[in-house]
Amino acid sequence: MSKAVWKQDELESDPHGRGDKPQKVRAMFSAIAGAYDLNNRLHSFGLDQAWRRAAVRVAKVGAEDDVVDVACGTGDLTELFAASPARSVLGLDFTPPMLDIARQKSARRRHARAVPRYEHGDATALSLGDASADVVSIAFGLRNVGDPLKALREFRRVLRPGGRLVVLEFDEPRNGLIRAMNRLYTHRIMPFTASLIARDGSGAYRYLPRSVETFLDRDRLRAAMLESGFASVEQVPLTFGTCVVSCATVAR
Repeated sequence: MSKAVWKQDELESDPHGRGDKPQKVRAMFSAIAGAYDLNNRLHSFGLDQAWRRAAVRVAKVGAEDDVVDVACGTGDLTELFAASPARSVLGLDFTPPMLDIARQKSARRRHARAVPRYEHGDATALSLGDASADVVSIAFGLRNVGDPLKALREFRRVLRPGGRLVVLEFDEPRNGLIRAMNRLYTHRIMPFTASLIARDGSGAYRYLPRSVETFLDRDRLRAAMLESGFASVEQVPLTFGTCVVSCATVAR
């Protein structure tokens, strides 16, 4: 059983306002890395990969596109981009144990086109040149960044004219009944079962619903993208609005 990272009183307040949030996020993901994929599949009822495929479709990847997948975790979205027509694919993550699993998974696969590279990286300080990518993606990771608005500006910096930022993130369903059922599942059932499967004492699966509840909703995320210099934003709700794909485009 891993040691506690998040205390209950820390989660009762807004976890996004903590100065030590990046360190806590890295510690909790290190603790749950081994069971991360299993919990994703089980607790999304297998939908998590369908959501990622939707993000790839929205990105409209072309044969000359260079893709950067930020907060790539164990590489699920990165590998889907590697199966797209992309010219190159780079996965970046803040947590070394997650990257280790991504590399192991990738090594077992036969890549028809772009072979993804995996590197350590910070979403708020990307080691990439200006206008060096055509697609930047981040799936279920923007709310885990220490300064999400700074990350959005970084994504804008590294994108070329006409480039796309694709953000896949959880949201609260707008239908009242579905929202209530979703909250019951994510706040009561999932934290218990996921922690049991991962043998996790870090509090990662109690942090998850709280981090969604206190993060930007789809409307505020859209506004933040536009304020960060993007010309337009398209949003596609998935599975009754439990998550949303937001695609922001850089002006040509």
